[in-house]
Amino acid sequence: MLKDSGRSLGIMIFFGVPAIIGGGVAYALSGGYTAVIIYEILMLFVAGGCAVRAR
Repeated sequence: MLKDSGRSLGIMIFFGVPAIIGGGVAYALSGGYTAVIIYEILMLFVAGGCAVRAR
């Protein structure tokens, strides 16, 4: 059980860096927060899907 939790946490950290950097890029390209929110939600779904599949 602990191994699965550690793996899930690692996946979330692994996707956290692209989420932060990508959010900045999305803001720079669009000039607004709408694109950032959409990008962050997509990253959340992808990371959540990977974390669930890792179990």
